[in-house]
Amino acid sequence: MLAAAVPAAPGDETIELGSGSGTASLCLAARVADCSVTGIEIDSAMAALANTNAAKNAFGARVNFVDGDVFDLPKDVRRDFAHVFCNPPFHDAQGEASPEPSRDRALRDAGRIAEWIEIGLKRTISGGTFTLILRADRVGEALGHLPERGVTIFPLWPRAGEPAKRVILQARKGSRAALVLSSGLVLHSADGTYTAEADAVLRDGASLALDSRGL
Repeated sequence: MLAAAVPAAPGDETIELGSGSGTASLCLAARVADCSVTGIEIDSAMAALANTNAAKNAFGARVNFVDGDVFDLPKDVRRDFAHVFCNPPFHDAQGEASPEPSRDRALRDAGRIAEWIEIGLKRTISGGTFTLILRADRVGEALGHLPERGVTIFPLWPRAGEPAKRVILQARKGSRAALVLSSGLVLHSADGTYTAEADAVLRDGASLALDSRGL
């Protein structure tokens, strides 16, 4: 869903902050021909796995994963990109801890969600987008660090009539458009199967049309 929300076009340079095994980056590369994707991942073993995944999917020429810290980016990627996206650690300090240190680091933000947003916006070109997915109950916190204009809130509803658990936020840098609360996407039908709209994203590479293109 994160990859589907990134409005990249062929030839665009994009970057994923905290790319893990490369799932979102590879999904974006599969959906948008000829865009380039750089992934930053602090876990060197995970970055190596992501590069292996890229090679096995024949994306090695335009998808590259770098072992590095989002909060101290390597010099060769310390530049601006057309689109920046991330799935930052979404549990706060009170969230359930994992006994596995690398997984705990991947899930718990240690109070640094503002820094993820600051870095993402900084690395986005004027007119480009910064897109992140996070827990719905942290949207208010995230909005406090995003621009007042040019932002779209896109809820992901588990089922019709149920509260959203995840929300995609997208900011178009420099936009003067008013904040948009989108109708979002219902993921599952009453019987638990994916809705046709969700299935189109997950199986067919469809995009999610967020409304952050206004000037």
